[in-house]
Amino acid sequence: MNSEIRQLQPTQLWNKFADLNAVPRPSKKEERVIAFMKDFGKSLGLETIEDKVGNVIIKKPATKGMEDRKPIVMQSHLDMVHQKNNDTKFDFDTQGIEMYVDGDWVRAKGTTLGADNGLGVATIMAILESKDIAHPAIEALFTIDEETGMTGAMGLEGGLLNGEILLNLDTEEDDEIGVGCAGGIDVTATRSYEVEETPEFKTGFKITVKGLNGGHSGMDIHKGLGNANKIMNRLMFDGFENFGLRISEIDGGSLRNAIPRESNAIVAIDAIHEAAFISEMNDLANEIKAELKTMEPKLTIEVSKIETPATIMDLGVQEGLTRAIYAACNGVYRMSADIPDLVETSNNIARVIVKDGEVKIGCLTRSSVESSKFDLANMLRATFELTGCEVEFSGDYPGWTPNMDSAILKVMSKLYKDMNGKEAHVAACHAGLECGILGTNYPKMDMISFGPNIKGAHSPDERAQISSAQKYWKFVLEILKNIPKK
Repeated sequence: MNSEIRQLQPTQLWNKFADLNAVPRPSKKEERVIAFMKDFGKSLGLETIEDKVGNVIIKKPATKGMEDRKPIVMQSHLDMVHQKNNDTKFDFDTQGIEMYVDGDWVRAKGTTLGADNGLGVATIMAILESKDIAHPAIEALFTIDEETGMTGAMGLEGGLLNGEILLNLDTEEDDEIGVGCAGGIDVTATRSYEVEETPEFKTGFKITVKGLNGGHSGMDIHKGLGNANKIMNRLMFDGFENFGLRISEIDGGSLRNAIPRESNAIVAIDAIHEAAFISEMNDLANEIKAELKTMEPKLTIEVSKIETPATIMDLGVQEGLTRAIYAACNGVYRMSADIPDLVETSNNIARVIVKDGEVKIGCLTRSSVESSKFDLANMLRATFELTGCEVEFSGDYPGWTPNMDSAILKVMSKLYKDMNGKEAHVAACHAGLECGILGTNYPKMDMISFGPNIKGAHSPDERAQISSAQKYWKFVLEILKNIPKK
């Protein structure tokens, strides 16, 4: 299948993307892709550095006639989000991504594609390898762990880079020039509970929520997509209120930066209520599906009878848990008052685990305003602490404040209009780009973000548009030729 990808135009870009996607590269397990990138740089005879946290820097001198231009940093992250459909058999730790062409789109077979941010990485690789592309001096910065903590950007020391302009290739709309982004913080609530033996005359059920679209918990948070953890909690709450449902286990969601697509729960109810319970759950499932039918046409809620679980969770903790998740903010908290249509602050209830006497709830709170970020984080903290949970804040990273006087912004805006006959959309986004973090150690660096059209990032529906990649590639080449003089 990947041979078909290698025939696409521009071949330089798609061949490097195919090479990269053959290398497993989960966040926090980037050893293989780090080695791959170092070998690539050394094979070109270019200065190649791995810093103390695992970021890779490859330096290439300016081409002839471009020596008087400002040196630039081209930056993308090496890791990718790993999500797959429930019925897809795939091992992200050992297998390369299986890609195919679907009309004007490149997709993966039942998994995330890795176009976020693999197309950015491939772009830089193609330019580093080229012998006929005009460009100023380049420092290629390949960061690690962007998707689950941005520890690569956080660990990059000042003084390693000399570039005056940073081109971040991690935006997913080809008519957009990014000038700002949200910061984020992980909110994790935990507590223990007493495991009780399931009383006699109980019947076991497995409840499954699946078929949701999922998506990027920043860029897609405003779309009204279903959250599997919130849907499951609604079912748990109703089941307890009407039938005394008792929870044995819950396993919902996966990564903090992905809107949860699936959740599974094992529960017990009094056997005498079996028929009424099934009827009630099916009625509620139909109501939820009707509410979400426009955005989530493939949503499936299944209630199936199973062997009665041996244990259930303590009743008081269960009541507190279901009420806390019901009360916890999920989705958009506040829209920006300064930038039209921009989500300012949001939360994603990404992960809910109940098993073996332990509860764990993982959220990712985002905001372009630091005070608002902590306001929402503290709201969540208060909600979960009221149920006896311990709440931890971690992974805090800053947003990127827009600079509308940016010199590279003016260059790129003019180029885009000249090439496309219309203005680019200059915008901040609700995703967490690395520019804000990198700017803490490189405050004078002029930063911008852009990229090709990528849809469905962080979900198995992720896809990259072929025609957009061609448009984007031409834009990249023109930008490199028009970098301002020193």
